[in-house]
Amino acid sequence: MIPAHIIKKIKRIHIKSSRTVNSIMAGQYKSVFRGSGIEFEEVREYCPGDDVKTLDWKVSARLGKPFVKLYKEERESIVMLLIDMSSSLKFGTFFGPKLERAAEVASVLAFNAIKNSDKVGVIFFTDRVEKYIPPKKGSSHIWRVIKEIFTFSPQGKETNISEALDYLAKISKKKSFVFILSDFLDHGYLKSLRTLRQRHEIIGVMIYDKGAFELPAKGIITLSDFETGKEIVFDGFNKKTREEFKLKKLSHHKKTMDIFFKAKSDVIELEAGASVSDTLLQYFRFRERRYR
Repeated sequence: MIPAHIIKKIKRIHIKSSRTVNSIMAGQYKSVFRGSGIEFEEVREYCPGDDVKTLDWKVSARLGKPFVKLYKEERESIVMLLIDMSSSLKFGTFFGPKLERAAEVASVLAFNAIKNSDKVGVIFFTDRVEKYIPPKKGSSHIWRVIKEIFTFSPQGKETNISEALDYLAKISKKKSFVFILSDFLDHGYLKSLRTLRQRHEIIGVMIYDKGAFELPAKGIITLSDFETGKEIVFDGFNKKTREEFKLKKLSHHKKTMDIFFKAKSDVIELEAGASVSDTLLQYFRFRERRYR
């Protein structure tokens, strides 16, 4: 039995995402995420102005006059959501757990994809692959994805992004749009990212909490690592300690950005308190300008 407050969250995200896609984002996704390729449709007689590169020489020779090949875009795509379910996603300072932002991002992306007749699949991961949901269509499929985010109990606590990337590389042969929803508290996944990038298009969605970058100036502070359970004691009154803490957090943030840059992949920065729809719409528009 799912608790009432969880069902309420699922309904809220499901309805909000659907409205966002049908109003604010109407048409944006379709213009920037095109099909995975083109396929041959038919031949027709050459007309002045046709690209000579499309000439079908065999048919032209057989029929004694020039014919060109016509192609159509393979419209249906697959969108894969790799969702980090590690313990650090359950953390949040002022705006609730980062996992709730991940659920909203997943819902908006899934509604966009399904409205465009694309399939959506999901891989939940921690320090291992926890669960795989094969690509499907339909609003009920989105409901299942959101429900799983809030109700699934992972076995692992830590983060291993390479495990999820390598697993997807094994099971998915058709080119897909891959969104990685995580706070990226991990390292050593650049090689796996580059390998997967050879076949698929990868977009990272880095969910971070700005409040976690600052130590409060309130004396002795004990912080627990959600993933390892280790506790570290800080002197919050010490200005140098607070500055070093912030610099370390910023350094990790920059390293994540650098990893995606080296892998020639995009990364969307989503601050926990920011609007999910505004952040994604901004990225869609940036992507549209780039490919225009």
